[in-house]
Amino acid sequence: MTKLAREPYGPKGDPERHLSLAELRAGLDALPPEPDAERGRVACIVRRRADGSRETLSATELSVDLGVPGDGWFRRPPRDPESQIAVMRNAVARLIANGQDLSLFGDNFFVDFDISAANLPPGSRLWVGAALVEVTAKPHNGCAKFHERFGDDALRFVQAPAARHLNLRGIFWKVLEGGTVRMGDAIAVVTRPDEGGASG
Repeated sequence: MTKLAREPYGPKGDPERHLSLAELRAGLDALPPEPDAERGRVACIVRRRADGSRETLSATELSVDLGVPGDGWFRRPPRDPESQIAVMRNAVARLIANGQDLSLFGDNFFVDFDISAANLPPGSRLWVGAALVEVTAKPHNGCAKFHERFGDDALRFVQAPAARHLNLRGIFWKVLEGGTVRMGDAIAVVTRPDEGGASG
């Protein structure tokens, strides 16, 4: 079996933009709550290219087999379906980025929506544009790249046990039914596990 070559590191962050833990906590406290627990909006779509660069898309065709076509998830086996689509809350991502481009995170979707564990527990199913997705149970944690791009305090911020339920680093979706998703498309909760929805 041929060993896969490591893909380029991707974009680096600007240390001058790193915020302190106190600034991040104050910024989080100042964010208004998302206005609707049942509906949200796609704010940004990103694809990670093979050369390490990032591409912001106006639309994509989510696929059960490919996730976001052309994204790094498909190129890097074992292609764990539990981490197929990486998602962050738009307002939290903008707070952490502090003026840097959102594509720096490496996540696929940035959403104006409450993605906390209370609102979207694993197994929740959502319409995202014309695609049906399910929230997976796999934790979305900060990594070495996140640390380099956004700083030590940002990593502490997203990994803090007291705030883990908020999913500040984000969550993962897997695609159940493919379909077109455009920037600005609606996100709508179909069902949550405690509402009788099946997961699989």
